[in-house]
Amino acid sequence: MKVVFVGPTIPDAVQMAGEPFVIRPPAMQGDILRAVRGGATAIGLIDGNFEYAAPVWHKEILFALSEGAEVFGAASMGALRAAECAAFGMIGVGEIYRQYAAGEIVDDSDVALLHAPKELRYAPLTIPLVNVRATLLGLTRQLSLAATDAERIEQSATALFYKERTWPAIVACARLARDCDKAALTAKLRAQYVDQKRADALELLDALRGRPCQRRAPNREWEFHSTSLWKTLLGQREASG
Repeated sequence: MKVVFVGPTIPDAVQMAGEPFVIRPPAMQGDILRAVRGGATAIGLIDGNFEYAAPVWHKEILFALSEGAEVFGAASMGALRAAECAAFGMIGVGEIYRQYAAGEIVDDSDVALLHAPKELRYAPLTIPLVNVRATLLGLTRQLSLAATDAERIEQSATALFYKERTWPAIVACARLARDCDKAALTAKLRAQYVDQKRADALELLDALRGRPCQRRAPNREWEFHSTSLWKTLLGQREASG
């Protein structure tokens, strides 16, 4: 069984993934543990909860790896955890993971965005900073945007809280030339939008498709320690069923 935790990064994940995968909502603490105990052979972590619920715990990722389940991460929370747990065997996928692993970006909020609830298929409502940067890079490479303007737009986006980060808000706050046609610029940014998170997440799905539906021999280069906090989490999961 291959389990993927995903929400706003691929709102249409059920259609995109197909039958090989069990699609579950953005992960919170205990969900990876539950997937492992439910028989998962490979796990894809893309999106995760972090504001109103405890986020995915590194310890449960280590537990999955110690049980011989492969764990892949990309795009959002998955890219963060993959960069943090790569030394233990978690597999990072995509450009955003590479940036975190290389230390080019370090802030968790760079991948954050506001989105609609599950009932509305997690539709993204704001733009993550990693996608802002990818879009600006694409435009400057095409010579469709001056490097100085791209820098000012990125500064504006960085200064905004992730729940307020939309193209109109970003452009409105950017220190651009007085004669800049902000409406036209906003339209250009929307039209040339680069969704790097989605691209990385789709790459993760492709990577998972090629994995066998059976667990591998656990990594013996390190030992999983069942600490008191870990036993507490186990007890909570058992109590909740």
